[in-house]
Amino acid sequence: MTDMIERLTFPQAIRSAYALGQEDESLEPIVLADGAGEPIGRPQPGDSLIFYDIRGEREVELTRSLTEDDFPHFPVRRGLGLNFVTMIEYAPGLKARVAFEPEARLRDTLAEVLTRSGRRVVKIAESEKAVHLSFFLNGKRDEVFPEEERIIIPSLPGEVSYADRPEMKAEEIGEAVCAALADESKDVLVVNLANVDVVGHIEDQKAVLAAIETVDAVLGRIAAAARRNRVTMVVTADHGTVEDWLYPDGTINTGHTRSRVPFLVADYASPDTARMILASEGELADVAPTVLLLLGLPTPAAMTGRNLVQGQTDLAGRRRLLLLILDGWGVREESFGNMIAQARTPHFDALWSGFPRAVLSASGEAVGLPSGTVGNSEAGHLHLGAGRRVLLDRVRIDRAVESGDFASNPAFLWAMEQAQRPGKALHLMGIVSHYSSHGTLRHLFALLQLARDKKIPHVFIQAFIGRRGEKPESGAIYLEKVEEECRRLDCGRVVTVMGRFWPLDREENWGRVRKAYEAIVFGQGRRIG
Repeated sequence: MTDMIERLTFPQAIRSAYALGQEDESLEPIVLADGAGEPIGRPQPGDSLIFYDIRGEREVELTRSLTEDDFPHFPVRRGLGLNFVTMIEYAPGLKARVAFEPEARLRDTLAEVLTRSGRRVVKIAESEKAVHLSFFLNGKRDEVFPEEERIIIPSLPGEVSYADRPEMKAEEIGEAVCAALADESKDVLVVNLANVDVVGHIEDQKAVLAAIETVDAVLGRIAAAARRNRVTMVVTADHGTVEDWLYPDGTINTGHTRSRVPFLVADYASPDTARMILASEGELADVAPTVLLLLGLPTPAAMTGRNLVQGQTDLAGRRRLLLLILDGWGVREESFGNMIAQARTPHFDALWSGFPRAVLSASGEAVGLPSGTVGNSEAGHLHLGAGRRVLLDRVRIDRAVESGDFASNPAFLWAMEQAQRPGKALHLMGIVSHYSSHGTLRHLFALLQLARDKKIPHVFIQAFIGRRGEKPESGAIYLEKVEEECRRLDCGRVVTVMGRFWPLDREENWGRVRKAYEAIVFGQGRRIG
């Protein structure tokens, strides 16, 4: 076994993987081994594990595999019995304690108000973005409201690269939308076209341009169907991505952006749609109140966003409405690095120049995030549905770190108390990044500090990397920072590193999750030491 061990540090091993063409996102698992070639730091029965990621929808599958003895999707080690803690509630019913319990569930969100008024709401998305139109748009609530219908088009199989298929399932989404527009029993449609965001995370300019042009073509067909059926069409986005796809030095930025997003109203239900006047600027929380106004419905007091329609508008009669979310489609005047400006978008351009429009803030404090941070799909869809600013978990946890409440969290203290027992260990698992919407180094470092203060003898880090909004070699750079912090505190040891593609799945691509599980639990992967 010893001849199978590469004498490398994790940063060195990651950089050697770069040289072989691997990227952070899909980095094959690397595990630490001892002198005999045996993996170090694998979870053992009775150990504690804190999954410090936030957001949650991509963390559910791996959590289930690590906590359920009867997990059905691939073989797991039975009797592991981990003292498992998640940073937030990833899903109800998981076998884990939650450090930061959900705050009060949001009420009076867009879908709830619409269905309560008797409007029949139809949501259409491909499975890649289904959770955003269901869970997040409904205020982080799982239930399906009465009169709410969901049409989910299965995304491409997990082994297919979106770089090779940038069209994704946009055509099928378009067909489903056109059919729903022709059905007068469907009052409100909420639709997500995912291509720009999903493909924008890939370093492939040709694929990105193809994704943008695919969305534009489908937008054109949907707009024509809305016009035929006299349906008011509202077009917006949840955050920006490819409109700012290059850093100033020319390297690719595969992450989300701080750009504003478009908002336009093509009121095909009215002969004088072009006469409508919109405020020139707003934020995502303004969309729901504006939609309710266009439908002639009162805005609940909980929605503190403002209506973007200015002055008196003749909205007599019951109308139908389509809310179309162009996922990742930001607005930016500069041409450098602006893939939307470089793409052919005749249908969007015609709508943008021909109908009332505004630009909306979709990042930072406007969507419940720290000031200056980029937007993301969770925050974007949450605010589109909420109609008010909602403080996200990251801000809540950051404030707990600053106040010291983080160090007295009962779930953390319970896990660390269990890890103090003879022969037991504490595992800290999650994304290694400053900018990811799934987590931050700040929370990992706060947990390491707490483990040091509690004198936990064995602390192992299971790290996930992924270059979204990060500069080249960010995975190796962040691992250097983590190892430096471990040395500074004299606490903790990185034992597993892999790309986030494997552990953070949300579409039951069980082969991916199995690879992550087997690296973490059995030490399967490239061994270094």
